[in-house]
Amino acid sequence: MALGYKTRKRLALLALLVGLPAYIIVAVSVVNLAEARWGMMPWWGSLAVYVGLGILWALPLKPVFTGVGQPDPDAKRD
Repeated sequence: MALGYKTRKRLALLALLVGLPAYIIVAVSVVNLAEARWGMMPWWGSLAVYVGLGILWALPLKPVFTGVGQPDPDAKRD
């Protein structure tokens, strides 16, 4: 079942306003716990982890964000 334009737009907004801040908090907490347990990583290791986590959050949400910035294809044309 394909999501409608309005549904995708609302889900994208929800993901950006609620999901992304929650993901950031969880990701930073997990990295801090790992560093507390195994010691500090080198700066390039931390950079790699944060870049990887920054890309990882968007992959499952790609279908939701696809076409959201375009005009509504189902809207009536004047």
